[in-house]
Amino acid sequence: MSLTRKEEKILKSIKVPSENNPNAPEFPPNNPKFPATPTYKIEVTNFENVWLKDESVNLTGTHKDRMAWEMIVTYRQFLLAKKQGLIKQLPKLSILSSGSAALAIQTQLKNYDLPNLNVLMDKNTNFKTVKKLKKIGCKLFFQNLGKTVLNWQDILTLTKNVNGFDITSNEAYDPTIRFYDWMSYEIINSNADYVFVPFGTGQLYENILNIVKRELTYKFKDPRYKGNKKVLQKCSFLGATTNNPKSKADKLYAPFLPFANYSKQWIKYYSYTGIIGNQSNVYSIQETYLGKALDLAEKNKINCEPSGIAGLALLLQMKNKISKNKKILIINTGKTKF
Repeated sequence: MSLTRKEEKILKSIKVPSENNPNAPEFPPNNPKFPATPTYKIEVTNFENVWLKDESVNLTGTHKDRMAWEMIVTYRQFLLAKKQGLIKQLPKLSILSSGSAALAIQTQLKNYDLPNLNVLMDKNTNFKTVKKLKKIGCKLFFQNLGKTVLNWQDILTLTKNVNGFDITSNEAYDPTIRFYDWMSYEIINSNADYVFVPFGTGQLYENILNIVKRELTYKFKDPRYKGNKKVLQKCSFLGATTNNPKSKADKLYAPFLPFANYSKQWIKYYSYTGIIGNQSNVYSIQETYLGKALDLAEKNKINCEPSGIAGLALLLQMKNKISKNKKILIINTGKTKF
């Protein structure tokens, strides 16, 4: 089955310069560059060498824009499949989202005139978020989330998209090495001794560690990697999450993580085999340190939301366990532009 004129136009508009050539990056799509977002030094009392990777400069304000671009690349593959007669029509995508990922993905789908996103949300999602997502074309479905664990079939059923694809999970895709691969290389190229990362779905944290493993154990080096392997091998990656349902870092709290591959055993294995530093783990932040991090972010003029700056909160919480003169990288995943 051939493409319609509209689909041919869409296919031609999706430009993917390369999969891994740092001289021909693919993100952001309107102005590709590598690194795609800035990293700069910030002032943190008692620490000499703290840097911030700032994802707030992305189109909708967070690192989820990188995931959104990968969905456009996926639709390019769907279009090529339709052109070859392998499928009859373009499938729709579904996602379980608190808002940030849905906004980023739908913004790109709309830019490329692709099918609108089906979104499963909690009934208690704030009105401002719901209004914004509806306005840009998302089809929303509401449930009382947190009562049961949902699999990808449940999400497709609840979003009335049984013939589509759920992109919340890693059943159809592999977000642990794909959604944030370029970002992961930008992070490990910093040659930091400690990397503090917000941990919500766990996809970003998993992606970083899998890229680290690839660079330290695979025979062939990815051309995007420009770091020092000896430094990388000793680097500790610290995930910042919360177990407080009333936390200001609301995007990090979930009673369950239905699709995360994270486990303490998995991180322990990486640490014991010398792939990552021995302080690598996922830690729960205390609310008092989150408040201190937000105050410090304001002083440093960092554009962030509580969930996005959780890594800085964890650094403040663990200040007596972190070497003061080592290079520290804080990942600010940004602030959603609702």
